Amino acid sequence: MKGIKIGNKKSKYPIIQGGMGVGISLHKLAGTVSKEGGIGVISTADIGFKENDFKENSLKANLRAIGKEIKAARKIAGEDKILGVNIMVALRNYAEIVKECVKNKIDLIISGAGIPKELPEYVKGTSTKIAPIVSSLRCCKLIVKHWIDKYNYVPDMIVIEGPEAGGHLGFKEEELKEKPSLENITTDIVSYIKDVEKETGKDIPVISAGGIYDSKDIKKYLSLGASGVQMATRFVATKECDADIKFKEAYLKAKKEDVRIIKSPVGMPGRALNNSFIKRIYENPEKITKCYGCIKTCDMTKTPYCITKALINAALGNMDNALIFCGSNVDKINKIVTVKELMKELTSEL
Repeated sequence: MKGIKIGNKKSKYPIIQGGMGVGISLHKLAGTVSKEGGIGVISTADIGFKENDFKENSLKANLRAIGKEIKAARKIAGEDKILGVNIMVALRNYAEIVKECVKNKIDLIISGAGIPKELPEYVKGTSTKIAPIVSSLRCCKLIVKHWIDKYNYVPDMIVIEGPEAGGHLGFKEEELKEKPSLENITTDIVSYIKDVEKETGKDIPVISAGGIYDSKDIKKYLSLGASGVQMATRFVATKECDADIKFKEAYLKAKKEDVRIIKSPVGMPGRALNNSFIKRIYENPEKITKCYGCIKTCDMTKTPYCITKALINAALGNMDNALIFCGSNVDKINKIVTVKELMKELTSEL
């Protein structure tokens, strides 16, 4: 079984734990996944929400928390393991967040929710590797060409996030109705990246993500030429997940019909549980009195609710006022296990 090579490190298994924010994948989950042979990923979205000064100066709190979380995750994982962060391009302070992660010597930055055009600029000359999240061959070609032409930088990895993923999706609502196939997107991008590898002489792992649930799914995408998969929803139902137990229990109770596509304040479609908060908020929008300045595209005068507040409520277990992001297969989860047990299950057929 091949792992995923990033720089001079290699994971034991071809599994990346997807970044989940706010506060769902922090040091405990990410550090343990890396320790157990995968690649753990810390979500940087409002990562400092537990800091005392978060409400007064969220950027300062977030930058401070990045160092704390990376250090704590390293302590769990060990220095020889690959540790990553997820950073949304849509963040208002994207450049500062990226630079702080690089300063803390993170191994890998995975970046989506927008096109990370300037990302190579912040990592050149460092050991940090970078991977864009793409949802189509067109998007992949655009980023690869731009990075090579402007920065002479070939992506260190490509993450393909398909339409069955949880949270914010890289597809317009009309595109989702056409039911794009992660299998087809993977095949197209793998073929294209093979040509890029020949031209540049660089190995570029391609990672498939979105709706991947078990070892059979992993085996399928590896057979299509992917170097690995990224999974998020499965890792919520682990003892080490940083979220409150009530968040995890919401996953255990979820049925297929509870999952819906919402229009997020970020301006993108998102997959979430249709809980009492979602049902209430679109009929009776909240008046926003405090803006945390998290997302570039959010207009507090028009949005029906504050996404930062709703996601923090989810992480802290205030489920009546929570936005609960999830993947399309959340209804299949029926128990909470350790990361070690989950990794053993996910690699049973590889």
